[in-house]
Amino acid sequence: MDVLEKERIQQAFKEKMDYDELMNCTRCGFCLPSCPTYIETGQDEVHSPRGRIALMKGLVDGKIEPSEEVKASIDLCLGCRACETVCPSGVKFGRLLEQARDAIYQANKQSFLEKFMRHAFLRNVFPYHNRMIGLTGLLRFYQRSGAQTLARATGIMKLFPEHMRVMERVLPEVPKRKEMKNRPHHLMPLIEKKTKKVAFFSGCLMDTMFMPTNDATTKLLQYAGCEIVIPETQNCCGALHGHSGEVEDARELAKRNIEAFEQAEVDYIITNAGGCGAFLVEYGYLLKDDPQWHARAKAFSNKIKDITSVLVELDFHKRPLQLEEQVVTYQDSCHLKNGQQTFIEPRELLKAIDGVQYVEMKDADRCCGSAGIYNLVEAEMSMQILDYKMKQAQKTKAKTIVTANPGCLLQMKLGIEREGLSEEMQAVHIVDFLLEAYEKANK
Repeated sequence: MDVLEKERIQQAFKEKMDYDELMNCTRCGFCLPSCPTYIETGQDEVHSPRGRIALMKGLVDGKIEPSEEVKASIDLCLGCRACETVCPSGVKFGRLLEQARDAIYQANKQSFLEKFMRHAFLRNVFPYHNRMIGLTGLLRFYQRSGAQTLARATGIMKLFPEHMRVMERVLPEVPKRKEMKNRPHHLMPLIEKKTKKVAFFSGCLMDTMFMPTNDATTKLLQYAGCEIVIPETQNCCGALHGHSGEVEDARELAKRNIEAFEQAEVDYIITNAGGCGAFLVEYGYLLKDDPQWHARAKAFSNKIKDITSVLVELDFHKRPLQLEEQVVTYQDSCHLKNGQQTFIEPRELLKAIDGVQYVEMKDADRCCGSAGIYNLVEAEMSMQILDYKMKQAQKTKAKTIVTANPGCLLQMKLGIEREGLSEEMQAVHIVDFLLEAYEKANK
């Protein structure tokens, strides 16, 4: 970093960081055992929540200078927010992390490739559903045209890192373009008694690459007696933008979503992706300094509810649910547990299925290493964390690992493939698992 760049970053930290929140940290160290990067780096304080807060405060106070080492510490954080759940002072570390990344990336001199990637994907693809369909359509072409078979047969895939080669093998089969474009916008209950009127946040990747899981989600809600509104003008939640230091873009996406859902007049806004849901419930904070949007954002966030939470509220776990006999374990989505405080409900639903023997995994709530695009940009640490997770999963002797977030799902599939366990173990999203259990028991 040159002198001017350091000055810009230091000034950005002074302007963007919530100093009162930084001061809330009492340096007690309760967060240390909950932090995956602290554990995996051999208890290096620089890679702990307490250490990162000390770096942030040092930059604001002018006691330390910006450096590549400071940036590396901030980058290596998974943003899992496990530290928040054990902090006696209630420090909102996730907010501090986003502020720090915003300060670094808006003031840092970015390479041409980094600028291009951010502009191309964060600003020009994810916010636009039709462009997301086009992007995932390219993946479908690769999967169906013979290009995938050719790439594997000719050894081209060997040019990529090992974890990316495995990731290519576990990517879901992308739906047809026509199917992705012809999405429903209003659905009625599939039982006589209507229980709730809800809206469904369909997301960007969830409504393209993971579209069958979205369909399973709405069908479960219909079986639970819900009328469902799916606003056509909704867009990306903004989580990737907020976590990557593009906070202004995240705010614009939030405003579009608030407008899209305001007229729905529903009891809840349902999500099925832990990462999206945790960011949606933060809209009130994201827009706290905007007097025209703050109240509207809080009203929006107050309606966000995970699919598992609403199913338990509607006693779905008391209905007949059945699957073939199997051992099942659950991997928490960090943001579902730590951001939305939803962790009992998925377990209640799984334990209610006849034929399922539920076995709790040790450290089920420790991050799996996916964390958005973390497994691409911090691959070494991601795989190190995944290796630990797979050891714990194997100890349960589970046939099925269930999770509630697309990133976690792909990461667990990646872990299964890397361990050579694809013949004896599978990973599924909880709504796909529940739908199969409901329809098997209610033929």
